Amino acid sequence: MSRSTTPLPHWGERTYVMGIINVTPDSFSGDGLLTEGEVVARALAQAEQFVRGGADILDIGGESTRPGAAPVSAEEEMARVLPVIEALSRQGWDAILSVDTYKAEVAEAALRLGAHWVNDVWGLRADERMAEVVARYGAVVILMHNRSQPQHAELRERLGGRYVGIDYEDLIEDIKRELLASVALAQAAGVPHEHIILDPGIGFGKTVEQNLVLIQRLDAFKALGYPILLGPSRKSFIGYTLNLPPDQRLEGTLAAVVLGVERGADIVRVHDVEAVVRAVRMTEAILRAR
Repeated sequence: MSRSTTPLPHWGERTYVMGIINVTPDSFSGDGLLTEGEVVARALAQAEQFVRGGADILDIGGESTRPGAAPVSAEEEMARVLPVIEALSRQGWDAILSVDTYKAEVAEAALRLGAHWVNDVWGLRADERMAEVVARYGAVVILMHNRSQPQHAELRERLGGRYVGIDYEDLIEDIKRELLASVALAQAAGVPHEHIILDPGIGFGKTVEQNLVLIQRLDAFKALGYPILLGPSRKSFIGYTLNLPPDQRLEGTLAAVVLGVERGADIVRVHDVEAVVRAVRMTEAILRAR
């Protein structure tokens, strides 16, 4: 089964906003929907709020990827996300639906039910079937750079998890090289160039300082010739920089987003959609002024 039309933004016209829908009980940001109440109804309400706030893309995930989080089986992940994706696909909104998973079985089921994109935090390296599934369904894939290793995770009660002792020979060049290795996996499976988006992986196997450098140097990744996604929202590099817990990181997120837009981000993935959309549109207006 293949999808005849896959929604693609008009790259370069503006920065697109992706709203995060966490169908988990243990999200680092405290917004997991599996904590209380009817999950699908809550997800629909959150999605509607995001769309009204200006979200272009909705990213639905069923497994927390925070440092120290326990893995979730494909069966449990599907039980969490598939009812939400099916319900969202019936709404008739213009928003693109993305499934946040690195498991081919979950991705295939989600694409069958109406998801358009796959957001793979392991860049096709965790499941050898993922590239083939993406290609067969004609889906767009987000390839994220990831060097996360549990032994390098440090957890603090107030600030959450961060990575320490992660060494790179050359931070930017190493990440570019590893992203291109993921691109090669996609292309070998038949995923077309225009269906590939790259994410340098803020927070995934990088120290606080390395995350700051990644945002500062985001424009270096544009030279690879693919749209770039930036995902700084409420992450621990903000918390450790400002000494703030996840629920107080909006201003830090906005600063990272604004600098990301200035440096060429094509998509920003965030929790606080309405505030970010306003900041993005204002940033773009300033950048366009003559």
